[in-house]
Amino acid sequence: MKKLTILTLLVALGGTLSAQYSETGQSKNYISTGMPIIMIAPDAISSGMGDVGVATTPDAYSSHWNNAKYAFIEGNAGAYTTYTPWLRKLKVGDMNLFYLAGYYRINSRSTAAASLTYFTLGDIDNTDVEGNKIQTLHPNEFAVDLTYALKLNDNLSLGATGRYLRSDLTNGQTISDGSGNTATQAANSLAADIGLYYQKTIDKSQEYALGAFISNLGAKLSYSTDDNDKEFLPANLRIGGRYTNRIDDYNKISVMLDLNKLLVPTPPLRNDTAAWPAYNSLGVIEGAFKSFSDAPGGLQEELQEIQVSAGAEYWYSETFVVRAGYFFEHANKGGRQYATVGVGIRYNYFSGDFSYLIPTTTISTNSLANTIRVSIGLDLKPSSQTLPAEPIME
Repeated sequence: MKKLTILTLLVALGGTLSAQYSETGQSKNYISTGMPIIMIAPDAISSGMGDVGVATTPDAYSSHWNNAKYAFIEGNAGAYTTYTPWLRKLKVGDMNLFYLAGYYRINSRSTAAASLTYFTLGDIDNTDVEGNKIQTLHPNEFAVDLTYALKLNDNLSLGATGRYLRSDLTNGQTISDGSGNTATQAANSLAADIGLYYQKTIDKSQEYALGAFISNLGAKLSYSTDDNDKEFLPANLRIGGRYTNRIDDYNKISVMLDLNKLLVPTPPLRNDTAAWPAYNSLGVIEGAFKSFSDAPGGLQEELQEIQVSAGAEYWYSETFVVRAGYFFEHANKGGRQYATVGVGIRYNYFSGDFSYLIPTTTISTNSLANTIRVSIGLDLKPSSQTLPAEPIME
């Protein structure tokens, strides 16, 4: 059990306090949000390929990467889960991320799905300034969502998701920050996602796919009872593509690329008190549009906000897969840069996947450094089972 003050807890999580800046505001202009945990790759498939996912082969984790992919999923129904240990490099043993997802194909055109994300920080001792234990806290966050995906024609699909989020980091404690006391509360929100997915066969051995996904557009989170300070959800735009080549009956390779950008406005400088009221009053949609043109460094800094993920996977006999990838984030926007590797196996209706993250920079620490993530899945109905058919829209 780790002994942390509640303020230390908030700083460690990130996203619940103000963004950090250099003195000039022109570099290291991080964008902070509430509940950043919902942006973490929830599965050992995409996380083995540098966190690509918007146009990867459809699977049960599509609600996180691109909900429209569900319409092209091969199975009739399935359930998958992932366990991700947190801060293992620091030997923290009771912080974990759990993810559970399932889907059901309604007919040949439409699929419904649901998922649950649950993050626990274990038991944390809240202490006073002298280190005396006040009480034990049980901070946690979770999100639950429902998805519907519809195939518009033979190649194009549309997905929509509704999500409920709850972040309880303080268990209602009062926080003292030197300027006064703040009564806290659990933050709640509703959000929505919308996605597009296009999949096209070039010939009998080649296929490509394109995807676009806007996620977590929803009401701001409020952690204080006076409701004055609110945090944006990590609204996000992801676009990308995939190319797959079936070399022969046994060998298949895919390469993928994602571009990712937060749809969250850049906060003003910490000491610019005159600018903060206007920033705090920004609405979610207004803030999303503003996020494309508000960086203090202009176009150059706006481009720095784009994260790049690249990955590849090799399948043998649709049974064994090897994955690798790389994730890049500019040093001025967080500096996360890491390589990933992964393996997976399919046997009848069962699947197992593993991934491992290798940091490649010392600019920032990574909570998942040198961590093995494990995903397991079960296809409840084989894709060969006959489905009720409906005509495809032209």
